[in-house]
Amino acid sequence: MPGMSKALTILGIETSCDETAAAVLRLQDGQAELVSDVIRTQLEEHAPYLGVVPEIAARAHAELADLTVKAAMHEAGLSYADLDGVAATSGPGLIGGVLVGMMTGKAIAQAAGKPFVAVNHLEGHALSPRLGNDCPFPYLLLLVSGGHCQFLEVRGLGDYRRLGSTIDDAVGEAFDKTAKTLGLGFPGGPAVERLAEGGNADAFDLPRPLLNRPGLDMSFAGLKTAVARAAEDAPQTEDRMRDLCASFQKAVTDVLAVKASRALEAFEPGKGQEKRFVVAGGVAANKAIRAALETVAAEAGARLIAPPLRHCTDNAAMIALAGAERLAAGLISGEAGDLGAGARPRWPLDEAAANTSPVYGTGRRGAKA
Repeated sequence: MPGMSKALTILGIETSCDETAAAVLRLQDGQAELVSDVIRTQLEEHAPYLGVVPEIAARAHAELADLTVKAAMHEAGLSYADLDGVAATSGPGLIGGVLVGMMTGKAIAQAAGKPFVAVNHLEGHALSPRLGNDCPFPYLLLLVSGGHCQFLEVRGLGDYRRLGSTIDDAVGEAFDKTAKTLGLGFPGGPAVERLAEGGNADAFDLPRPLLNRPGLDMSFAGLKTAVARAAEDAPQTEDRMRDLCASFQKAVTDVLAVKASRALEAFEPGKGQEKRFVVAGGVAANKAIRAALETVAAEAGARLIAPPLRHCTDNAAMIALAGAERLAAGLISGEAGDLGAGARPRWPLDEAAANTSPVYGTGRRGAKA
């Protein structure tokens, strides 16, 4: 058809934590078509430790990366020559895993003579609702994952403004540590959610840190500690554990709902534009939290947009999309792309805010959020 841009076909690779993933995506005129999508988990490797062990994750990525890419390319029915570029998560994340995926992507790009795109894992989450939804810029984003929890104004590709962030633990981290405290196994978030379904959410009077403080910053470390103390007070029967999980989940939901309502009240997308509220990241798969945010969005006259459940957790489809959009916009270093980019354990979306007013200490690895 006249006026249509050339379709871009991108291989995406994701290895920032404990999923080894590869996907092939085709982007044309802003419309994304997912051609293949392969995710290999490491649940069995980490389950004995009730959490992700970085050294084990890195070794698993090294063993699985080539096989996962091969499976994604086979599912797509394409050769490397058919690609227009290769994208890989280059941070933030567990540095061993990030290095495996990034170097795999660079090697494929160099061998095939294609540009390499270094993708910020958080940008992948920020753009993930655009995989299967009509979600033009700008929009308000709540990014809730195992390692990050923040409100961002997404103004455009590569243009993000931090509005508020957790000052300590992320929501996903609080879920996982609560599960570990209660001996619920790994992964912890889904285990807590399953038990919470049959519990009394008012059984325990748990704190909602920073709930009444102005602004959008959050805190979940104190809540996690309160759960641990409640667990020590009496023997853990199944009913008591259900009630504790339900009370914990309700406390988290209340904080997110109140802060989201406040953020939506202040967010102005522009005259005549729809107010869009995006929730992304692994915690976006939690049904109770998503339902509460649906209510908040409706009350604010906004539309809640979330990725499909498969693309809430870490995946390569979102990395391929971010890479394709960057390649289409010319946001790469040169013809060979970002081959000179290094792996970054920390890589905030709003780097200016992270450097001028970090909510975490910067340390040797740089500002986190």
